[in-house]
Amino acid sequence: MTTPAQYPHQQAVQTRWHDNDIYGHVNNVVYYSYFDSVVNRYLIEEGGLDIHNGEVVGFVVESQCKYLKPLAYPEPVTAGLRVGKLGNSSVRYELALFNAKGELCAEGYFVHVFVNKADNKPTPIPEGLRGVLAKLIPCI
Repeated sequence: MTTPAQYPHQQAVQTRWHDNDIYGHVNNVVYYSYFDSVVNRYLIEEGGLDIHNGEVVGFVVESQCKYLKPLAYPEPVTAGLRVGKLGNSSVRYELALFNAKGELCAEGYFVHVFVNKADNKPTPIPEGLRGVLAKLIPCI
């Protein structure tokens, strides 16, 4: 059973009125927005990623989400974040979304390849970012 404790970083995500679709639950594409926001907030706040003036940015090259239970507005969500693989220029983030009862509602991943903004070519992950990403690798 997947629990929040299996994710070294947890962040609150608040569903929004416009996240719900006609079926009364958070639309599937919004889950990807939650994933993206959780990762980028972590990179900016913990790793010092400068999204405006930095030389390096992360491009998403692969993603997946498994939907297990619906979420709906208004509902607080806990997002769990960990690193599944840390390469030279890429990282695989693994994420999970839990409802207020602690039930797993969705799990997924995405892969960032870090590139130099000047030429969009892969570049090694900067040491500051690498350090904070390494903290998200679960101890086995």
